[in-house]
Amino acid sequence: MSTDVATTAVPPRPAVPAREPVRSARREGWRRRAPLLPALVFAILVTQIPFLVTLWYSLNSWNLVRPGSERFVGLSNYADVFADRVFRQAALNTIVITAGCVIVAMLLGVALALLLDRRFVGRSVVRTLIITPFLIMPVAGALVWKTTMLDPLFGIVNFVLSPFGAGDYDWTSSAPLISVIAALVWQWTPFMALLVLAGLQSQGRDVLEAAQVDGAGAARTFRSITLPHLRRYIELGVLLGAIYVVNTFDQIYIMTQGGPGTASSNLPFYIYQRAFLGFDVGQAAAMGVVVVIGTVVIATLALRLLFRSFVQEDR
Repeated sequence: MSTDVATTAVPPRPAVPAREPVRSARREGWRRRAPLLPALVFAILVTQIPFLVTLWYSLNSWNLVRPGSERFVGLSNYADVFADRVFRQAALNTIVITAGCVIVAMLLGVALALLLDRRFVGRSVVRTLIITPFLIMPVAGALVWKTTMLDPLFGIVNFVLSPFGAGDYDWTSSAPLISVIAALVWQWTPFMALLVLAGLQSQGRDVLEAAQVDGAGAARTFRSITLPHLRRYIELGVLLGAIYVVNTFDQIYIMTQGGPGTASSNLPFYIYQRAFLGFDVGQAAAMGVVVVIGTVVIATLALRLLFRSFVQEDR
């Protein structure tokens, strides 16, 4: 009795892809990135190395007025930072200044952008002049606001308000946060207006004409069509404005010196006070590290939300 043994052909192994194309692609990638390496090295030298030094200082107790006082204390400086009442007040002032400036500047920027998007005689000249506050140095702008606009005796603001009984009000002493926010809004409104204006000019005119044909009024068209289109531009302006305004130093130093007392001190100015007026290097470094980490975390979350909205709108 014989049995037939069926033989099955063994399938050949898939050919291993050659590594030469992969290596050539890598070489091409490095060749394209090579011109950026000097900039990357420079950025690391001027940002990351000082941050590492600051991180080391934050773990030490060191007061410049006491020579030889430097010693390692671990996380003690960070505990003192979070227990510091003035630091918490400066953090609250930073939030108030940043939120107030960004919100008001964006609202004014949207209004200006809507006006500048219309056709009128001299529109190009007005668009050029409108960005002037953003091009002025912050120190010069702060001096103008302190000496020309908000001076209690000769200020333009009190001159305008004198018929209403507010002609001798000392703005920088009685309302320091409002004074600083006003100067920042004046500086950042042109940036917001230009950003929103770019969004308005990127909007298709056929959509607006279709809305007019359907009988939609100006308010309904803006609310239902224009505002959703401007969402990404508004979010980008809020994000960029907040990142820059949170580091405000010039206006506070020139206009209020953080006063009265510490009523208008924000985090950058309070860190300056601890480092260069109190000579406490350890605590100032710990405050700087806390502020940097908090800013990076908030900016990362905001960027993720912004990019997510971009992806959703592109689908």
